[in-house]
Amino acid sequence: MTTDDKIRFRCPHCEKPVSVSRAHAGKRAKCPGCGQPIEIPSAAPPDFRTLLAQSMEELRAKTEAHDGTWHLGKADWDVDQSTGQIVFTAPGGITATCPVQIIGTYNTDDNTWLWGWDHPSVEPALQEHAALVRDYGEQNGIEKLTTRKLHCSEGEAWEFTALACKLAGAQGGYRGPMDSTLVFMTFGKVTLSKSKTTRGG
Repeated sequence: MTTDDKIRFRCPHCEKPVSVSRAHAGKRAKCPGCGQPIEIPSAAPPDFRTLLAQSMEELRAKTEAHDGTWHLGKADWDVDQSTGQIVFTAPGGITATCPVQIIGTYNTDDNTWLWGWDHPSVEPALQEHAALVRDYGEQNGIEKLTTRKLHCSEGEAWEFTALACKLAGAQGGYRGPMDSTLVFMTFGKVTLSKSKTTRGG
């Protein structure tokens, strides 16, 4: 973990230095030194703009890797919410199957974003990565991450998706068009297969 992922403080009972993951902020635990109960303090998060920039850079790198391997950018897509999977059909008969999460939808008619964590068209099982972003927003007082519907740019929709990808440790992000709506998603481990083609004589 980077230093940004750690909270460092001293036990109020024995003064022993304690270092724990940021994910445990605000929780109760036992001091590893004296065993007394302690409350892990909240820590100031990395600057939000910096975190978004890091998230976008990581997502770009992941997307380039997928493009280079199986042409993500040229693939058709299909989501089955009942199985929680997205299937990409790429040129050359390559099929990529991945677990999927829906981060939100972006309406290009009125430039509104609707978060996946409270979306009438998204199955609860596919809301988990969006909920991680909401939880981060609640912990750090970031209103646009906790507002169900908001006006924003398509660029911001990508930032939300990149942040979800980073927080969840997902393998990539994707924007799928459905008429005037864009569905922003994260996906997990990619399973590739190639269809067998019959060559004529």
